[in-house]
Amino acid sequence: MDNLEKMVVLIDADNTRISKIEAVMRELSAYGRIIVKRAYGNWKKDTLKNWEAELKRLAIKAEQQFDYVKGKNATDIALAISAIDLLHSGIYDAFVLVASDSDYTPLALRLRESGVSVIGVGEKKTPEAFRNACDEFIFLENLTNTAGTSEITDTDKAVIELDAEVEEEYPQNTIATIDEIHSLLEIASEKYQEDDGFVNVSSVGAFLKRTKPDFDTRTYGHSKLSNLLEAYPDRYEIKKYRGKGNASIVAYKCL
Repeated sequence: MDNLEKMVVLIDADNTRISKIEAVMRELSAYGRIIVKRAYGNWKKDTLKNWEAELKRLAIKAEQQFDYVKGKNATDIALAISAIDLLHSGIYDAFVLVASDSDYTPLALRLRESGVSVIGVGEKKTPEAFRNACDEFIFLENLTNTAGTSEITDTDKAVIELDAEVEEEYPQNTIATIDEIHSLLEIASEKYQEDDGFVNVSSVGAFLKRTKPDFDTRTYGHSKLSNLLEAYPDRYEIKKYRGKGNASIVAYKCL
């Protein structure tokens, strides 16, 4: 999913940490060209007062959404309506939902049913239903903070408090253990291996993403899948060889 040409990025500012926004935009830029960048929130709130400068700096359009009922925001509805409107234009090939709220699960499912790619970005406490509704899910914790936005803001504090409520409501929001990943690697080996018993790591990476959209080697302390495999020499035999041109291919075999 690294050749997307027309991406839409929609940010729920009410449950996203401002200190991570630039890192999010850098990460997404590796997937392709971002056409639409919007952040939704009630900008009259004190908890969102630090967003203005960052949105201007990153050229993200701020979408105002007033709270019609005290104690309950309407940001998620406004974001969902915009997403469907943009979808009906028929010109975008990917939608990115930056939020950690399970309420976005139906939206992610609807977007995928329309044939566009859906990328979710949120914290590890994000309910599993929303994570699995996306083609790929990126954890904010795996993204490096940038200079100038690393301190905890009032918005971040509010999001941290919301995270605690979400964790209490959805205690099952666990991330796959390394043992689960090993099991998937064994399944992939059986499914995709060549005659010599080795399987191309790139094919396995795609399989893992389809099986677990939130899979990210950084969650387990490694920058690449090949590094993760090399960290377990008692489980995997690694083979490296040259492909077409100057391409280097990495393959593994389960021991």
